[in-house]
Amino acid sequence: MPQQPLFVGDPALIVIDIQRGISMPPDIAGITHMPGWQERVQRAEQLVAAARQAQVPVVFFQEVHRRSGVDFGRELDGAEGPHCVEGEESTELWPTLRPAPGEAHIVKRRYSGFIGTDFEILLRGLGVSTLVLIGVYTDVCVHYTFADAHQRDYYVRVVEDCVGGSNQARHDAALEAMEYLQAGARRTTTQILDAFARLAAERSPAPAETLI
Repeated sequence: MPQQPLFVGDPALIVIDIQRGISMPPDIAGITHMPGWQERVQRAEQLVAAARQAQVPVVFFQEVHRRSGVDFGRELDGAEGPHCVEGEESTELWPTLRPAPGEAHIVKRRYSGFIGTDFEILLRGLGVSTLVLIGVYTDVCVHYTFADAHQRDYYVRVVEDCVGGSNQARHDAALEAMEYLQAGARRTTTQILDAFARLAAERSPAPAETLI
């Protein structure tokens, strides 16, 4: 199957659930996570800054559940414990990865960013066609958001060195599953940074002519 260009139409950067729990042990965060979160946060900071420079919309997701647990549904039937509970420190967005004024912040109760939110309405309003996904967890919220975007006919790219899974094996399997859905979906931070830099150059105003 032919690989699509990196961006088809206009892109948006989707920051999925980069919350304080990634730095906490599983008995506090409620979910296990693979090593390397510090490096992934640094890459996410670079990507967000580059997107803003290129005038690419940035959308921040935050998973939050009511303290009563009424909106967990089937999320606790598997390996996960209670997680992302409102009011807990682990639920807060990472301090350096929060929406700037005018950027979208969407709270979700399910893994997919499309379920029970206005995400699709927002994307239509922004007029974007390609979604660039970063964040956690590769095998859960990133994967489900990817699949739902794919089924809605968006082009989706997952930045494979800027997502982290609940463990390495699940991370690897989820990346393979996403690549199966869209050839060329797996991209690197360097590739996306370079593409954002090109967009920034194209979108920057031309220098005013100097009269002699």
